[in-house]
Amino acid sequence: MYNLVVMRKMFNRLFQEIDSYVARDPALRSRWDVLLSYPGFHALTCYRLSSWLWRQKLFTLGRFVSHLGRIVSGIEIHPGATIGERLFIDHGMGVVIGETAEIGDDVTLYQGVTLGGTSLAKGKRHPTLEDGVIVGSGAQILGPFTVGAGARVGANAVVLDAVPPGVTVVGIPATIAQRSKPASQPEDFAAYAVGEEISDPLAKSIAQMQEDLETLRARVGELEAEQNTATNAARSA
Repeated sequence: MYNLVVMRKMFNRLFQEIDSYVARDPALRSRWDVLLSYPGFHALTCYRLSSWLWRQKLFTLGRFVSHLGRIVSGIEIHPGATIGERLFIDHGMGVVIGETAEIGDDVTLYQGVTLGGTSLAKGKRHPTLEDGVIVGSGAQILGPFTVGAGARVGANAVVLDAVPPGVTVVGIPATIAQRSKPASQPEDFAAYAVGEEISDPLAKSIAQMQEDLETLRARVGELEAEQNTATNAARSA
């Protein structure tokens, strides 16, 4: 009976993870596509086995299974990482998830994402991603801090500090671009953690500086004209 319960839970998790791909990938044609040709799903399946071996103190075997998953999928997930339900890794090539990384439920990662550490000390070195986080391609999240629930990290951003829940961060180093809401419905999902309404705060600052500069130039021109008028009037007198 116990084995049947375990098997049922395992298959329920499997189907949930497949369905998470269906919900978040419009290119998907069938569930068989996920089983046969989605590297993120393959990497996660290898991780589940390697993580079980790791928890049984079979560290070398766990790392070996993890390495096989990396060869097959191009995605490196350390068996010591903690990963919740329905992780969606799209495309996936070059994704690296470190040993002490923690990932909540319904998180989305795109290709080239690194959840890395910046310290050689033992203990917590890698980031924690809470539920519903979306991380765009090429983003680097480095350090033992938390990215809050529903946050979005733009493509190629370098995140070096904690990210509050429900915000979008972009840039190097990453800064807050806007406040957002968690994707509670499929239509709210923001692919690659971006949307039409998101703008780069650095670009906005530069645009504002240019506008202020034009205003100052116009004002200097007015003052020069007034000075010239006053000088000419004094000479005429």
